[in-house]
Amino acid sequence: MQSRVDTRFERARLVGSRALQISMGAKPLVEFSENEDPIKIAIREYEEGVLPLDAIVLEE
Repeated sequence: MQSRVDTRFERARLVGSRALQISMGAKPLVEFSENEDPIKIAIREYEEGVLPLDAIVLEE
């Protein structure tokens, strides 16, 4: 579970990175149909809280 809310830019970067991984053969962590778009799969992973990526934010 996320401890903070990602900005829309962080969310876009995380989902895009995960979609690229899925399109290159990474196993999705949610149920999906055979012809489902990798971006939609990555969005569902994000929404369900199982996305295996996180944004590192450095506060100054």
